[in-house]
Amino acid sequence: MTSPVLDLAGIGVGPFHLSLAAHLDAIPSADVCFFDDKPAFDWHPGMMLEGVELQTSFMKDLVTATLPTSPWSFASYLVSQKRFYEFLNADFDAIPRREFARYLSWVASGLDNLRFRKSVREVRFEEGTFRVRFDDETRLARNLSLGVGLKPNVPNWAQAALGETCFHTSQAAYRLGGLDGRRIVVIGGGQSGAEIMQHLLSQPEAADQSIAWISRRQNFQTLDDSPFTDEFFTPQYVERFHALPRSRKLPTVAQQKLAGDGISASTLRAIYQKSYALRHLSGQEHDLAFLPHREVLDLRHEGGEFRLVMRNGFDGSVEMVSADAVVLATGYVFTVPEFLAPLGERLNLDERGLYQLREDFSVEWDGPEAARIFALNAGRHSHGIAEPQLSLMAWRSAVIVNALLGREHFDLALRPSAVKWVNDSADALSQMAQGSAL
Repeated sequence: MTSPVLDLAGIGVGPFHLSLAAHLDAIPSADVCFFDDKPAFDWHPGMMLEGVELQTSFMKDLVTATLPTSPWSFASYLVSQKRFYEFLNADFDAIPRREFARYLSWVASGLDNLRFRKSVREVRFEEGTFRVRFDDETRLARNLSLGVGLKPNVPNWAQAALGETCFHTSQAAYRLGGLDGRRIVVIGGGQSGAEIMQHLLSQPEAADQSIAWISRRQNFQTLDDSPFTDEFFTPQYVERFHALPRSRKLPTVAQQKLAGDGISASTLRAIYQKSYALRHLSGQEHDLAFLPHREVLDLRHEGGEFRLVMRNGFDGSVEMVSADAVVLATGYVFTVPEFLAPLGERLNLDERGLYQLREDFSVEWDGPEAARIFALNAGRHSHGIAEPQLSLMAWRSAVIVNALLGREHFDLALRPSAVKWVNDSADALSQMAQGSAL
């Protein structure tokens, strides 16, 4: 029996596609399905360390910002788990990541438009439809959505050193407990690196270890989450940002780095306080080093140890550090999935190999306009620093649903913000000219 043609085939089931699936769950007429090769939903299991917190408000969940009556909200999850009041009484400064992960898994277990253990081998476009081939079948879809996530970034200088005692943070929860070496180096000054440091310093064996934290940044810098900075994470700002010329987008994103990739103040405070206790209250000398403004140039495993060569950006000197274990908190990078190879020549990529995304998060390509390829967590360069964050995933899902249906199913109109990123007045220039002439 031939399967019906889907309105949308989603590849990858992470939080962003889970949000889209939850929105489409409210539209019975939409025939959609999301596929993932994992046996079940699991969100960054390698980073589920004790005490790790989310940097986003729980109100910015999968659906609340655009579909507050959805049964898949975080509040609905709390009620279903019989702990709504306890959660409120706990008065978390930030929601524990494990709690949010359980919320996501709860939603995934309740949606019937998700399919796991389905590895996509290739995607072709033939006779007006996308043909998504799996090991055991091929599904047809009018539209495609890509939510496969980013790949761990392992710098060239670290490739040859990878192994049991040199690994990316995506494997941290599995590897940290098995480290027997006394000297541990964490490379990367963002939130992930800070979470690794907080974990290491909280373990009983920390008193007997030598721990160093290396960052290219000038210091270990806190997340910029002031009210006006949070305006970057609003639909109004994203819409204005997308309309900018490329020459302005890239430097703007670079300037806003700490708004999206700074370290939570509570995490930094916990690290500093634990450092103080180890160095001054433990009753023994403790070898702990914070090494900001260092760029790692080389990493080699020789003579049973790792040897790092760094350039000190503060005084220009070259330094060396030895270690028994290295944790790479070096972030993630975008790559076009291999299963898109049959469409490779048809996709409009920029000189860095990134998708060119339209305002509705669809990829520019040479296929029919009605056959869209949506891409999630692939538009930091096109939509701004909010695009890879959880903050606007509900809004983005609603934008995609509206584009998919060809109508404004979700009302996304908002009142103008008090922050004016551009002068929206059509006659602003003429008014200025008149004023200067008077």
